[in-house]
Amino acid sequence: MDEHHLSKRLSRVAAYVPEHSRVADIGADHAYLAAALVLNGQSNYVVAGEVVRGPYENAQAEVTAQGLDKQIQVRLADGLDAIEAGDQVETVTIAGMGGSLIAEILERGQDKLAGIKRLVLQPNVGEERLRRWLVNHRFQINAEEILEEDGHVYEIIVAEPTMIPIQYDERELVFGPLLIEKQGPIFRRKWEEVREREAAALAQMKTASQPPADKIAHFRHRLALIGEVLG
Repeated sequence: MDEHHLSKRLSRVAAYVPEHSRVADIGADHAYLAAALVLNGQSNYVVAGEVVRGPYENAQAEVTAQGLDKQIQVRLADGLDAIEAGDQVETVTIAGMGGSLIAEILERGQDKLAGIKRLVLQPNVGEERLRRWLVNHRFQINAEEILEEDGHVYEIIVAEPTMIPIQYDERELVFGPLLIEKQGPIFRRKWEEVREREAAALAQMKTASQPPADKIAHFRHRLALIGEVLG
């Protein structure tokens, strides 16, 4: 993978970035996504933020090698601290992290979200935790996608700020308000596997000398939810 050939996962993240949007890619790694957005003419200004020095240096080297130093600002910063007022960022992308970590980054950087028009988020796990943060901070989920690459299943969540309070029920928060409507083969396969794992875990808990009642109740509830959705 490089800036000319993004992974399927990052290609789909890029697809949700509006044309000509000023972008901040948080956790930019090698800045492949940032470079691809500029090279494809999708954006002419990207902030590539990285909190770890090694990946930051890799990103800076990649941007320089591609001659994109004027269009891409690589910054060593924690989360949304990479964004400065003069950047006039409209779209934030955060990909390849856990949903809880993405939610923490958004929580800590709320002051940087004032002018943001779109969040394009790709959590590796913890999607429910991220959806809860979004709904609690008045972001509406406008698009969702589930895909599989190299044996891993990924979800993409696209959210935009709204003045109207949004409410999602428990099923929508767990499974995704839009994914639950489509229920494609990858979605069903993912949740069938989750059901098998959690049923096995529940069976094991029941055999314990002191069965954990709270955990058992939680797993029973989760399995009932999955059963309702999958049918």
